[in-house]
Amino acid sequence: MELISTPLLPEGFKVPASRSEDPSRRLRRLLATKPYVFGPGVYDPFGAELVMYHGFDAVYFSGYSFAIGHLGTTDMDIYSSVEIADGARRTVSALRKFQLTMAMGDPEKGAAPVHLEIPPVVVDMDAGYGNLFNVQRTIDLYVKAGVAAAHLEDQVMPKRCGHIAGKALISADEFVGKLKMMRNAADDLGHRDFVIIARTDGVSATEAPESKRGIQLAIDRGLRYLDSGVPDLLWCEFPTAERGPTEQFCGEIRKRFPGARFAFNYSSSFKWFNENDPITWDQLAQLGVGFIFITLALQHAAGHGISVLLDDLKHKQEQGYMALQRKEWAEDADIPTRSHHLFTGVPYHQHVGQVYGATRLSEDLDEHLELSKVV
Repeated sequence: MELISTPLLPEGFKVPASRSEDPSRRLRRLLATKPYVFGPGVYDPFGAELVMYHGFDAVYFSGYSFAIGHLGTTDMDIYSSVEIADGARRTVSALRKFQLTMAMGDPEKGAAPVHLEIPPVVVDMDAGYGNLFNVQRTIDLYVKAGVAAAHLEDQVMPKRCGHIAGKALISADEFVGKLKMMRNAADDLGHRDFVIIARTDGVSATEAPESKRGIQLAIDRGLRYLDSGVPDLLWCEFPTAERGPTEQFCGEIRKRFPGARFAFNYSSSFKWFNENDPITWDQLAQLGVGFIFITLALQHAAGHGISVLLDDLKHKQEQGYMALQRKEWAEDADIPTRSHHLFTGVPYHQHVGQVYGATRLSEDLDEHLELSKVV
């Protein structure tokens, strides 16, 4: 890993050189050099920082997760483009700041610097939050937020989660127009590397202008979208975890477009552990899948972890919290959040406060407490 200096860190501390790389260009490089790129689904900056800490290729900013985390509701077009764009902007900004704070560590307490690459952020764009000009505005917001890629789906508005019944599709022509607007709006902003993912919900749609339904409708739609020359990746949302439809869709598309690349939702809606022969990520890569993601990965993990803690607190009081701390501070555990001060960059902020003359933020306020007593 090549390291470079930055004026935002003390002399002698460095960050990965990729800090200055355009995120869309980085994502394209990863797609071109790896069998597949994987991005866990997040809904806030904190989750994205954990994804970055553990070294994943990308961050997937899930719309359903955002609906849960931002509004505490479901995925039916209830939030607006401005809201999710702001969530993505704060996430990208947090990752850049997190890289700085981790690269400094805590010299006073012997915590070594950790050099982390900033993963490109791929963001849900739902059905575009309106017409062509809503799509144009959303791309403007996403590009200026530092987003690397976005996906657009061919549902009518208000859209529905891909695994909720009752989906209806707009015409293929209208959707191609939206895709072209995505491409042209990004290009106009000087971001020709912005990655565009076209999604079809044709497999399980109950309403569409065409007479075909099911997998054949999805295949026809996918071919139409690739014919436009716009999508970098094609995503078909499937209603089950069965491997057959996935293999059929990718195989049929590649008959006309041998170099087609796909995105695949290893969906949280499916009980993969109950599948007799679940498709593997390596097998997906062999089908041409370049980007794999789990939409609600961190939401389910958070729900599980928080529920376990709350149940312990309810039944074991203070011992419930101590049990959590023992897991956090176990010798073989790599839990970056166990010291919330280090994770959030208190040493970095204190140093910057001292350098810039903000005495109430400086290292001089270190209370030199016994390390075994505090985090």
